[in-house]
Amino acid sequence: MLWFRRDLRLRDLPSLLAAAAESDQVLACFVVDPVLEASTGGRRMQFLGDSVRALRDEIDGRLLVTRGRPEAVVPAIVRACGASSVHVSEDFAPFGRRRDDGVRAALGDVPLVATGSPYLVSPGAVMKDDGTPYRVFTPFLRRWRELGWPAPARSGLDSVRWLDPAGVTGRGIARVEIPDLGIALGMAAGAEAASRQWAEFVADGLDSYAAERDRPDRNGTSRMSAHLKVGAIHPRTMAADLDARRPGAQAYLRELAFRDFYAAVLYHWPSSAWRNWNARFDGLEVDTDADAQRRFEAWKAGETGFPIVDAGMRQLRTSGFLPNRVRMITASFMVKDLHLPWQWGARWFLDQLVDGDMSSNQHGWQWCAGSGTDAAPYFRVFNPTAQGEKFDPAGDYVRQWVPELAGCDDVHRRGGPQVPGYPSPIVDHAEERAEALRRYQRLD
Repeated sequence: MLWFRRDLRLRDLPSLLAAAAESDQVLACFVVDPVLEASTGGRRMQFLGDSVRALRDEIDGRLLVTRGRPEAVVPAIVRACGASSVHVSEDFAPFGRRRDDGVRAALGDVPLVATGSPYLVSPGAVMKDDGTPYRVFTPFLRRWRELGWPAPARSGLDSVRWLDPAGVTGRGIARVEIPDLGIALGMAAGAEAASRQWAEFVADGLDSYAAERDRPDRNGTSRMSAHLKVGAIHPRTMAADLDARRPGAQAYLRELAFRDFYAAVLYHWPSSAWRNWNARFDGLEVDTDADAQRRFEAWKAGETGFPIVDAGMRQLRTSGFLPNRVRMITASFMVKDLHLPWQWGARWFLDQLVDGDMSSNQHGWQWCAGSGTDAAPYFRVFNPTAQGEKFDPAGDYVRQWVPELAGCDDVHRRGGPQVPGYPSPIVDHAEERAEALRRYQRLD
């Protein structure tokens, strides 16, 4: 039996090879977990459902889809089909580890066999010489490169026969439709779509990636993060196409390393999902009163009076996507200019993003807040006006997402563009930067 989770593909899938090695007849299943369903943003849930539908179609409908707590549902399926083992890709996130521990205990003598993971190098593998985990990215990156990773796994499709799930019935098996919230995402899901999108990026976007990845006014990113999140493609498959001699390849590989690093941080420090990784920042003064909530709502709505911030927040709210540079700009503005708890912004991003990932999202926010894995981060305060001028120099990105400024020549005007219908800046950046530094320096 093969239980799909964050591995919604059939190629480069070690857990499929392990299941096929045990038996040429494999039952494929997907369990809709109501706990995960309740905590997942609508767009993420839609993309997950779309990806599961694509997987089901790829195996001619032979996918058993049920709903319920996995520790109850998975053993029920095992009893109904007489499976001798349950194969999965290993999950390293706190929620996934707790879930799998519960399923493993409920299965009793039937083993839950974890093979492979969603990462190039799995959490826990990249360690210092003294056996402790890395706290800083750069030395992690060096060791990560030294360790390396295997080539893409061979295909196991020729050696497996998918069992018809129609014959799998029994108490505790509630068949359900794959979730579909009717949300239009503007992108295709599934392994075929992921492979096609990656091939197009390698052909047309990789060479310019290092230079243009920070330019939201250009299509300089790969848009692969949502596919990686659901496992429609494995980063091994992608890394095999990253010829070090090509411009952009090393820059892209570095981003895959960041993905592994943040997954490792969450693995070793699971409380950092919602608490400061650096506990010293627990004493940082943040605003949570009614005025803070008002500023937070203006930030969410893209009505701060800072064009690059507002463009990003409107793109997020409208499309569920946000370029990484703009994620950093909007996050820095919320924690450093508005003095709000990073958890507020992290929760909003997870609710809105198609590619919302707990480890990357939470630790990216902590990088901006200064409470994460960095040496002296609180001095890093993004100037939203300067960031807009540098990374959206002609203002095209802002005009795309802030229609009030469509006819404005200088959208990044210091002090805010004076355009009817567009709000004046809700704060003075210079004053709030100084205030942020005062608050951080009180921690010393």
